[in-house]
Amino acid sequence: MTTLLRPAVLGPVLAVISYVLYQILRSSRAKLPDLPIVGAKPGEWFPLQRARWRNASNMQDTAQQAYRQYRHQACIFPVAGDYDYELQWLLDQPDSSVSMHQRTKDILQTDHTVMEPELVNNPVHHALVKGVMTRETGNLVPELFDEIQHGVGELYGSVPGVTKEITVYTAVQQLVCQITNRVFVGLPLCRNKELLKNGIAYAMDVPITGNMLKFVWEPLRPLAALVLTLPNRIHTNRFVKLLRPEVERRIANYDARQADPETKAADEVPNDFLQWSLNQAKASGDPYLNRVYSLASRVLLLNFASIHTSSFAMTHVLFDLAATAPAHVEELRHEIKTVLAKHDGVWDKRMLQKMLKLDSTMRESQRLNSMVTFATSRLVVHPEGITTPSGVHIPPGAVVGGPSYPVFHDEAIYPDPYSFKPFRFAEKRQQEGGADEKRDSTTTTTTSYVQCARQAWATTSPEFVAFGHGRHACPGRFFASTELKLVLAYVLLHYDIEHLEQRPSNTWFSTSRLPPMKATLKMTRRPDI
Repeated sequence: MTTLLRPAVLGPVLAVISYVLYQILRSSRAKLPDLPIVGAKPGEWFPLQRARWRNASNMQDTAQQAYRQYRHQACIFPVAGDYDYELQWLLDQPDSSVSMHQRTKDILQTDHTVMEPELVNNPVHHALVKGVMTRETGNLVPELFDEIQHGVGELYGSVPGVTKEITVYTAVQQLVCQITNRVFVGLPLCRNKELLKNGIAYAMDVPITGNMLKFVWEPLRPLAALVLTLPNRIHTNRFVKLLRPEVERRIANYDARQADPETKAADEVPNDFLQWSLNQAKASGDPYLNRVYSLASRVLLLNFASIHTSSFAMTHVLFDLAATAPAHVEELRHEIKTVLAKHDGVWDKRMLQKMLKLDSTMRESQRLNSMVTFATSRLVVHPEGITTPSGVHIPPGAVVGGPSYPVFHDEAIYPDPYSFKPFRFAEKRQQEGGADEKRDSTTTTTTSYVQCARQAWATTSPEFVAFGHGRHACPGRFFASTELKLVLAYVLLHYDIEHLEQRPSNTWFSTSRLPPMKATLKMTRRPDI
């Protein structure tokens, strides 16, 4: 007897069949260069499709295997829900051939997940982050420190001797959002709980819905996005509604200053991203950039860009220090106290630059726990594809990149690569002629300073790509490194961190590596110094 599928069952079945057929057709071997496929087995049907799921389910081991086996040649690295990677280090290709911007748009599906896609398509804020924010970072340290004092005390406890158990990632995420928004929108909005809650929620929405949409057949994505990105729209509208009065006030003050430079509004010009963005929009004369919704949405977009990476970095380093030898923590405290005393207790950028061990600790933690498996990921956009120096032709639509996780764990580059050695890079800086004492000396040479800077946290290289590398390296890394070092220095001075015999494990999600998001630590407020 034949049983017919009910309509309620037929729809999902057809959707699954359509997806499988779409993936099989997309995996046509003829479109790819003749290179070995990581994760494929000899003689099996649909090797690309099956390798995608194998690799995605065991990314740590597969990435290491590919690095060892194909270190000096190109290969195809298929990943479920993504394109196929070619593991060859990218040279300095023009954006017209390979595009990081297009790659990022594809990863996050920003045409659907961002409610104002034009903000991504025309990223004028990059110039502000790379230029104004980097230039103003030193001037912003007092405000950052003020917000750190307020936020840390509220989240970790402010009464000496009292111990508080915190879910590290959750607390760090709230703290990072608050501190960062001190520089984005200033007081009092940076302490508005609803604004922060919606900023964090939106930062979670974008990667989640972006990943979901990548598994939907492209012609159906606009329709699927209407449902999947409903949280994105809700959190965007709530964030904009809360920020709207401040944006309107800033616009009115700007117009008043233009009409009368002597007006009272001339004394009330904030030094924050919202104001920089407004100044840029007014100077451009573009009506779209001057819209209240556009200005507020751009602040929200910067929240997304900053919250995840900074929260991950701070969560990782707190767990690394909790599980390291207590003597390392004491050595860091000694450095912080010593440098602070030399600067009369003033927290500023110059003081942070003298804390080589603190900087090294952050860089080492990021090396050991880098989120990305692949570096400098680019989408081939040239209509005729590109040909590598070794003669491999890569078609348009393919993704090319180099290894990151395996390089960070290569013993030839980083001896004892799986151990957390907080002062690894500080020792290198001293060996290369960049010790703090030498930088203070009148005999310091330009060469020794450059050598020292090579080991600084925010410095990128082919061996350190946590911030990317080349002209598309993270433009906000100098601000982020300053902010997070301030946070860590303050926490170490004012709190005892519970010692752990074993660090909680990170989690792999496809090609990404995430910190232990539910793990807790006990923090005890130290006597005031």
